[in-house]
Amino acid sequence: MSVKEQILQEVVIKFAGDSGDGMQLTGTQFTNNTALMGIDLATFPDFPAEIRAPQGTLAGVSGFQIHFSSNKIFTPGDLCDVLVAMNAAALKANLKSLKSDGKIIVNIDGFDTKNLRLAGYVDGVNPLEDDSLDAYEVIKIDVTKLTRESLKEFTTLGVKERDRAKNMFVLGFIYWMYNRNLDSTIEFLKDKFGKKEVILQSNIKVLQSGYNFGDTLETFTTRYKVEKAKLPSGLYRSIMGNQALAMGLVAASEKSGLKIFLGSYPITPATDILQDLSKYKAFGVKTFQAEDEIAGITSAIGASYGGLLGITTTSGPGMALKTEAMGLAMILEIPLVIINVQRGGPSTGLPTKTEQSDLMQAYYGRNGECPIPVIASHSPSDCFDVAYEACRIALQHMTPVILLSDGYIANGAEPWKYPQSKDLQPIEVKFKTALDEGEEKYLPYKRNEKLVRPWAIPGTPGLEHRIGGLEKQDLTGAVSYDTDNHQHMIKIRQAKVDKIADYIPLQTLDSGPEKGKVLVLGWGSTFGAIKSAVLELQSEGYSVSHAHIRYLRPFPKNLGEMLKNFEHILIPEINNGQLIKIIRDEYLIDVKGYQKMMGIPIYKGELKDEILKYL
Repeated sequence: MSVKEQILQEVVIKFAGDSGDGMQLTGTQFTNNTALMGIDLATFPDFPAEIRAPQGTLAGVSGFQIHFSSNKIFTPGDLCDVLVAMNAAALKANLKSLKSDGKIIVNIDGFDTKNLRLAGYVDGVNPLEDDSLDAYEVIKIDVTKLTRESLKEFTTLGVKERDRAKNMFVLGFIYWMYNRNLDSTIEFLKDKFGKKEVILQSNIKVLQSGYNFGDTLETFTTRYKVEKAKLPSGLYRSIMGNQALAMGLVAASEKSGLKIFLGSYPITPATDILQDLSKYKAFGVKTFQAEDEIAGITSAIGASYGGLLGITTTSGPGMALKTEAMGLAMILEIPLVIINVQRGGPSTGLPTKTEQSDLMQAYYGRNGECPIPVIASHSPSDCFDVAYEACRIALQHMTPVILLSDGYIANGAEPWKYPQSKDLQPIEVKFKTALDEGEEKYLPYKRNEKLVRPWAIPGTPGLEHRIGGLEKQDLTGAVSYDTDNHQHMIKIRQAKVDKIADYIPLQTLDSGPEKGKVLVLGWGSTFGAIKSAVLELQSEGYSVSHAHIRYLRPFPKNLGEMLKNFEHILIPEINNGQLIKIIRDEYLIDVKGYQKMMGIPIYKGELKDEILKYL
C-alpha cells in the first residue's frame, strides 16, 4: 500500500484521557520533538481540578493541546484538527473543541459499557456505533489490546504495568502520522528509566509498535508534515512559563551580584517555580519550603533585610494570606519579588484552571495606603524578561514588586531563544557601608532623587537603625504617631512608586496605526489571542491596533495620550473587567470589555468577532 505525504501549514492536536493515562507526558514529548525540529509551537495543558477524580468520569479528564506551524504562531489554537480520546469521557468533554471535519483517534477499549456509563452517555448509546460522529474522520484503535500484545515477551510485567504504556503506543502512532523520528523520546525514556531495564525496554517496544502500526493501518493512506518555521537564527529550546520565571530570577541574581532566597509554600500552579529554583544551588540559590504562606513571605522579607534578593511565590489564595506581610515589606521599603501565578477563584476556586482575576488584589488587596508596583508577563518565554525586570525594579527602587503570571502561561510552552548575558540590562546594587562625609548619624529614610532610601545590611558598624511595621518618622525611621508625619509618609511612599514611571519604557503599539478606529488593549496571557486576531483583521484591510501593557502599576507615562488617539478601546480579559475599571478610573475613558471566565483562554475566533462589532 502506498502512503502519500501531505504538507500542512499548521496543526492543532488535543491529547485527552483519564488523569492516569499519561496525556501530559505524551503531549510534552510531542512538544519537545516538535521544538527539536525547529517548528513553531504553543501548548495548553488542561489538568483535572480534582487531585484524583473518579476514573472514567468527565471530572477526571486530562488534556494537552499543541498548536504547531511552519509560520509564527501565538496561541495553542482554537478548534482542534485532531482529537486523541483514550476513553468515552475524553471524547465527550472535548468533542465541542474539534473542527467539523477533524480526525478522532479513539481507544475503543475506553468505550465499553462501564466507561460509557461513567461518561454520562444514555444506556445503549455508543458514539462509535451511531451516526453522531459522521462529520469526523474516526480512526478506531484498540490501544489497550495492541499494547498488551506488543509486551507479551515481558512476562514479569503485570496487566496494570503493561497498560501504563498505552500512552507510548499513541505517541508512536502520532509520530508516524506526522512523519517524526522517535529518537528524542527514546533518549527521554533512557534518562527516566535507565536503572529499570524492563520498564525502559517495554516502553521503547510499545512506542515502536505504535509507530509501526501506522504502516499496517490500510485505511490511513496519508502522512502529514509541517515544515520548519522561519524563526530568527539562534539557539532555541522549548520552555514553560514557570521554568522561564526561575531562569529569569537566576539571571537577575547573577547580574545584581546578590544571592537568591526563595521562601515559598507549595500551591498550584506556582509550585514548579520552587521546584525549578531548587535545582540552581550551584548559583547560590537558597530555597525554603515554609510551613505556610505567611512563613514563606516573612522568611523572604528577612532575607532581603539581610542583603539577599528575597522572592516568594504563590497563587491567589496564598496572596490573600500574605497581605499583611506585603504591607510590612512596603513600609520597611526593602526589595522583595512576589510572584502570583493566577488561577480561578474566589477562595480555593478552580486550582488547575487559568484566570486573570487577581489584578484588583495586586492593586488594592492590602490594608491602609499600600502602593506596590505591578508587572505582568504575557507568554511563557516573556516570563524570563519579566522576572528579570521585576527584580531590577525591586532592587533599584527599594520596594516589593508583584509579578503576575497565570496557569495558562505557567504550564504552556513555546520556543525560546536563549538571551545573551551581554544583552541583559545591568542591575546595579549599592549597599550603604559607612556614614558619608559630614553625615553625623545614619538616617535610614533619607531619600535620593528616586525617592529611594539607602540599603544597609544589619550589623554594619555605625549604621544601626530601627525597623518594623509601625509608622516611621521621616528620615530617622523611629516609630511615630504624629498625624502630619503619617500623611507625609503616605504621600512620599506613593510618590516613590509613581516615580518608577520615569525609569520604565514608554508604552508602544504591538501592531497597527498610531491613530484609528479601534485599539485592542491587553495585559497578561490574552496577548496571543489579541495579536493573532488583530493581525488577521489587519490583513483583511481593517484599521485596528494592538497594545499590550507589561507595567500595570505605575502605567507607562504616555499610556493616557496613546488611548486618546482611538475612537474605541476594547480590553479583553479572563476576569470580569478588572483592567477596565482601573483604566476608567485613571484616564476617564469609556473603554469597552470582553470577558471570559471559563478557566480557559480567550480564542482568536471569538475575539475577532467581538472586534468587528466596533469596526
